[in-house]
Amino acid sequence: MRTNYVLIDFESVQTTSLELLVHQHFKVIVFVGASQAKVPFEVAAALQTLGSRAQYIKISGHGPNALDFHIAYYIGRLATAEPTAYFHIISKDTGFDPLIKHLRSNKVLVSRFKTIPELPILKAPTVKSQPEPIAVILTKLHQMKAAKPRTVKTLSSTIKSLFNNDLSQEQIALLVQDLKKKGYLEVAGAKVTYALPAP
Repeated sequence: MRTNYVLIDFESVQTTSLELLVHQHFKVIVFVGASQAKVPFEVAAALQTLGSRAQYIKISGHGPNALDFHIAYYIGRLATAEPTAYFHIISKDTGFDPLIKHLRSNKVLVSRFKTIPELPILKAPTVKSQPEPIAVILTKLHQMKAAKPRTVKTLSSTIKSLFNNDLSQEQIALLVQDLKKKGYLEVAGAKVTYALPAP
């Protein structure tokens, strides 16, 4: 599973729900402003449980966007080292949005959320939670009606986006194979036809 970096703008968001990030694919960086002298015990304790997957970055300089520039720098550095990683900025600051748009245009996977519980990856079922992923895919296919994917490639892309781009090609192929095994679709060459159960 790809690494998910959670970069927290602690000047903007102090309630962090860090206990939701216990899985190994999360890495957390908390950016603390120069004028923030203390971090709540609950936050420090939650970060401690994450061990080497969590760290603080204390901003040394003052300025209206000092912390934002630090987050932008670390995303750039980490994205170069791990181009397949996903970056989740936790901040109420909409000033990040033009940066996010630019990064996405350069194939960097990044989003901004106001709180950690909003992260789609925390809501989407994983492949391990069978049969839930199949139910999620069937629901999506029913919603698409006549616009359902007609090739294995577009079906795979649909599944990938449905699960927040967090599945490997092998996991997606297994889900397609499972749909086929259950009789919900047939594959002839690259073409797909459906025999979906009633919603």
